[in-house]
Amino acid sequence: MFYKKITRDLSFTVVLACCVPAFAANNSAYPTDDPKPSQKESIFPGIWSDFKDKVSTTWNDSDSQDLYLPVITWHNRLTYDKEKTDKYNERPWGGGYGISRYDEKGNWNGIYLMAFKDSHNKWEPIGGYGWEKIWTPAEDKNFRLGLGYTAAVTARDDYKYIPIPIVLPLASIGYNKLTFQATYIPGTYNNGNVFFAWLRYQF
Repeated sequence: MFYKKITRDLSFTVVLACCVPAFAANNSAYPTDDPKPSQKESIFPGIWSDFKDKVSTTWNDSDSQDLYLPVITWHNRLTYDKEKTDKYNERPWGGGYGISRYDEKGNWNGIYLMAFKDSHNKWEPIGGYGWEKIWTPAEDKNFRLGLGYTAAVTARDDYKYIPIPIVLPLASIGYNKLTFQATYIPGTYNNGNVFFAWLRYQF
């Protein structure tokens, strides 16, 4: 129980840490004495409020616990020199823990914390919130497809473990309690452009 409480507290903290800068930037962008707030001013607070509600509801009303197992870190060969990829680690040994729920629309919401070996074989932690729109295209409703995003915070050895907020796409394919979930980290030549995937088991 102590381990569960610590990991959940850490996960919730990094989710909020990731989002506070965006919220602060939004508030400072528009003067409070503007008699005619722009359309953006009315849209962004609504997005932020919706996000906070989803995170809070997931935190308080999760219906499952999740185990995470990173399985692959693949560097896009079209954007890397071979001498680089030959040196990089693509087996992200590690693991993680999370909590999740399916909302009234059947969409997935999760809060998670993982740690794995990065491209340079150094430990990299990541924690945050994920959301996916879920489809069940087959007659067997245990088969699922998902598409969404994650807002998280990570830290790397090559950046001296300074916390880095990120927002990345998510995609998944799952059956029953097991889900294969993945993201793609965009970048420039010889930097970024990485496909990162993991298994998530709900219990």
